[in-house]
Amino acid sequence: MEKRRKSTAPSSSSSSKKRDGEDNAHSHDTLHQPTSPLLCVIVFAVLIRYLVSLHPYSGAADPPKYGDYEAQRHWMEITLNLPAKDWYRNSTSNDLTYWGLDYPPLTAYQSYVHARFLEFFDPESVALVTSRGHESPLGKFLMRLTVLSSDLVIFFPAALWFVFAYYGGRSRIGREELLWHLSLVLLNPGLILIDHGHFQYNCISLGLTVAAVAAIFVEKDLVGSFLFCLALNHKQMSAYYAPAFFSYLLGKCFKHQNPILKVTKLGLVVLGTFLLIWWPYVYPLKGAMEVLRRLAPFERGIYEDYVANFWCTTSILIKWKRLYSMQFLKLLSFSMTLLSVLPSMVQQIRSPSRQGFLFAMLNSSLSFYLFSFQVHEKTILLPLLPGSLLALDEPLMFQWFMNYALFSMFPLLRRDQLLIPYVALYVLFVLLYYCPFRKQDTSGRGSVNGWKTSVMALFLLCSLLLHLIYLTLKPPEKYPFLFEAMIMLLCFSQFVFLAIYSNVKQWTLPSRFTWIEKKKVL
Repeated sequence: MEKRRKSTAPSSSSSSKKRDGEDNAHSHDTLHQPTSPLLCVIVFAVLIRYLVSLHPYSGAADPPKYGDYEAQRHWMEITLNLPAKDWYRNSTSNDLTYWGLDYPPLTAYQSYVHARFLEFFDPESVALVTSRGHESPLGKFLMRLTVLSSDLVIFFPAALWFVFAYYGGRSRIGREELLWHLSLVLLNPGLILIDHGHFQYNCISLGLTVAAVAAIFVEKDLVGSFLFCLALNHKQMSAYYAPAFFSYLLGKCFKHQNPILKVTKLGLVVLGTFLLIWWPYVYPLKGAMEVLRRLAPFERGIYEDYVANFWCTTSILIKWKRLYSMQFLKLLSFSMTLLSVLPSMVQQIRSPSRQGFLFAMLNSSLSFYLFSFQVHEKTILLPLLPGSLLALDEPLMFQWFMNYALFSMFPLLRRDQLLIPYVALYVLFVLLYYCPFRKQDTSGRGSVNGWKTSVMALFLLCSLLLHLIYLTLKPPEKYPFLFEAMIMLLCFSQFVFLAIYSNVKQWTLPSRFTWIEKKKVL
């Protein structure tokens, strides 16, 4: 009997391995189908970006300070013409009150590379001081081209890598579903409108973050840590994801044979990457402190404009800036952010998983958006990214999130005269979401019934009415920002609901997604 029991065990194990091999082979073959549909998706995504770039940008023909377009151009001017030690220092050639550089050194290096490109074709566009407000047709074309090239070099490959890494070990995922998900990531209306319309380079930091996730999913944790450190050093708002990365990697380390060695390796990669990027400012220490002061502009207050987060929304009833000191608000903001992100971190430390990691990124970035200090409308792009990475797992959640993420930025995009691309991209998103080639969802994740449908329809009707009111009516003179406040209240309520749903979802993930079962060999 004992011999028989021993002889049958390998058979069961081998059959299990065979099934796993067949599933992996199926996913591998799915990802390597003929490339023409994939190429069409990529070309179409590039075309959409180009068409959006033909519209106005932030601060177009609006002196004296213009807008984000001028800020990015000015950073190219500064990094090209001044030594690195003077990039963050106030001087006669670098007036920090005129769009002073307020992002980490990697943004400065990126600006320098792009400045070299502009200098070759249009030197006047990056000439020191005299180029302020430069808006020649050639200069605008070159600036738009730098964003598009950054997208193609960083964000597009990262999105492809993520799809390969996330679905490479999952069975029964069809080619149409993969292309549908990739299309949603590449044709994210919010990212396209802000980067190629309003004008920024979010595609770099977000692309590096997606690449870091993909690297971690293929068990390249050190590479993933390096890439995420690059994202942090490009835009400090990438720290919105830091709790998720920290908790997931720490949870994996605890399951490792030698957790101390694993943690040490990760720590050395992080320290080495930061040291490499900050090297021009490490000595003397005064240089590093000058940069850090530029990265944390607390003097602007706890909120600006009408952002759909906790501080701005509750300021209707509680005048935070008037009643409380800056020091108290910083402490309160930090405490609320930490408390709101803590449950998600605990879950990943206890039971790290791929899907749980993506939910942790969503929960962490939403917590920062809702409760952290100095949040802008455009910051909603950070939680929207992991939402898009979960689009195939949670299609309805992503659709709902996209609706209100776009709506929360509507006043900003309207001021930038981007109404036409806003409507066009929203319609494109709806068409893509309900694409007939998308495999129908039979799990109930992408549909709702009964009273839930009525509630969602009511909220959508409210957003549609507010769109029309904002475009056609003038607010009362006594309350000039009444409509912005109404949009803010509606979007804030939906973001809070999404945060609650996402946290609950993370804690109730099926056990089959746990990393422990995926990597028992450790």
